[in-house]
Amino acid sequence: MQLIKSETKKSSILPLLAVGTFGLHLFTLLLLLFHGSILQDLKKQLTPQTLVQLIDGRAINVDPKPNYERHPETIRRFVGETMILMLTWSRQQPPLTVWEISSQLLSSDLKPKFQSDITNLNVTNQFANINQGTEYVLVIEKISQPTQIANGKWEIEMFANQLNFSSFNNLGASIPFNKKILLRAIDQPKTFLPTKPLPLHLAAYRLGEARLEIYDICDIKDNKCSGKSN
Repeated sequence: MQLIKSETKKSSILPLLAVGTFGLHLFTLLLLLFHGSILQDLKKQLTPQTLVQLIDGRAINVDPKPNYERHPETIRRFVGETMILMLTWSRQQPPLTVWEISSQLLSSDLKPKFQSDITNLNVTNQFANINQGTEYVLVIEKISQPTQIANGKWEIEMFANQLNFSSFNNLGASIPFNKKILLRAIDQPKTFLPTKPLPLHLAAYRLGEARLEIYDICDIKDNKCSGKSN
């Protein structure tokens, strides 16, 4: 009789153990799902998605990725407009003021070298002073298609002339400016706007929005000039 009671107790405990075990596994599963949702939310906070509007009117969210791709025309326009900005001078746009603003579009390593180059464009040392009625304008003849030399780096060739107009020479004297230009993509624009910006500040800031930076400018025939080692 006692044996029967003992077997009855064991048989009644087994379902309880099964239910308890199932409940524990269910609780563990829910806990893992809960922690998984927390991790997903944290991941979204650390890497917020970007809203992209498609051409058909739909909008989707995409995960952000480092973007080192630039359209060839964006690269060509950045180079051309940056060079025109840097090498167009007048009494109203003195070279030193132009340099202080536009040099934000160059890498810090390039600035001393290129400032020396443009100072010595001709014997008149025009970078220091501009006479009344004298103007310097960069006229671009051709800009090549960019050649990608590394991820986020390009090489481009520019054929141009800096024309010097004065009250004594209305036709303008021409100084060749044929250069090989190396540039790269950057994460954040380096240009900034002061409290009271000049038109030059606005022009440089607009160019900086392309998130590109020129890191070398050399003679177009210089075979040693290459961004592959930088």
